[in-house]
Amino acid sequence: MITTVVGSFPIEAKEPNTISDKIKKPLGLYDPYKKAIEEIVELQYDLGIDIVTEGQVRDDMVALFVKHIPGFTYKNNSSLITGKIKKPNHEITVKDVKIAQKKLKELTSDSNKGVKGIITGPSTIIYSSHIESFYKNKDKAIIDYAHAIKHEAKALEKAGCKYIQIDEPFLSTGIVNLDTAQKAIKIVTEDIKIPTAMHVCGDISKVFKNLAKFDVDILDFEFAGNNTNIRTLEDNREYLKNKKIGFGCINSASRDLDKEEDVEKLIKRGITIMGEENLLLDPDCGLKKVPLPTVKDKLNLMVKLNQKLQ
Repeated sequence: MITTVVGSFPIEAKEPNTISDKIKKPLGLYDPYKKAIEEIVELQYDLGIDIVTEGQVRDDMVALFVKHIPGFTYKNNSSLITGKIKKPNHEITVKDVKIAQKKLKELTSDSNKGVKGIITGPSTIIYSSHIESFYKNKDKAIIDYAHAIKHEAKALEKAGCKYIQIDEPFLSTGIVNLDTAQKAIKIVTEDIKIPTAMHVCGDISKVFKNLAKFDVDILDFEFAGNNTNIRTLEDNREYLKNKKIGFGCINSASRDLDKEEDVEKLIKRGITIMGEENLLLDPDCGLKKVPLPTVKDKLNLMVKLNQKLQ
C-alpha cells in the first residue's frame, strides 16, 4: 500500500543561520519557509512516507489561496469576497512544491516516491469566506473559484506532482449544495491527466453516495477518529467504481500516540473491504496541532504496520 499524509505539519518559518542567509534577509531575498519545507520533506522521507507534501507551512489552507486570487480580500484573519473571483495572476503553491521535489530528489532516486500538490477546494473556500459584494449566493462564487483554481491544478500537474489533492472538509457538514460542489470539482479536474484526490473530514454517512460520484480518482476520509465511517465504507463499497480510498488510519485530532493493535485492526478491516491495491494509508487529517515528536511516532507506526501487513 502507498503511504502519504494529508497535509499540514507543526513546522514554522526558520531564522537565517548562515552568513549568506543573514545577508539576504534585510534585502528581502531570504525565504524563511524554504528550510522549513526541506526539513519536513526530509522528515517524511526518513519515516518512509511514499508520497510527501511540502507541509503547508507558509499559511493556513484558506489564507494561502485567497491572498492571491482576485475577488478576495484577507484582513483580520478573515477571508472576504469583495468582487468577482478571477484566476490568480501567478502560481500559488508551485514554488513550494518545487522546493519539496528538489529536496526529495537529493534524498532518493526512487521514481515511486514523489510530491503531491494540495489545493483547498471551491466549497470549503467559499464557505470559509464572507460575501461582502458582487455575489448574491455562494453557489455562483463556488463555480467561479473552481474556474480560477483549475489554473493552479494545471500548474501543479506541469510541475510534476504525483497527484493532486483537493481539500473539501465542508462537504460532510450538510450545509453545502453537493450538486454545485460536484460541478465545481469537475471543473477543477476535467483537464488533469494525473490522479486527483478529494479529502473530506467528518462523518460521511449521509453524503457518501454523493461523494462517490465526484470526478476524482481517490476519495480520502478519516477512519481512525471516526467510528462510523468504516461501517459506511463497508455498507457502500459497490458505489466506488474504479476509485481508491485514502484511508485515514491515524488519529490526527489526538495528541497521544495511537494504540498499535487498534490501528492494525482498522487497516486490516480496510484491506478486507477495498483490497490492498485500492488503499492509500494516511492520517485522518493534517498534523499541525500535534507535537512534532508525536507526529514522528504516529507516522512511524503507520509505516511500520504497512510494511507488516503487505
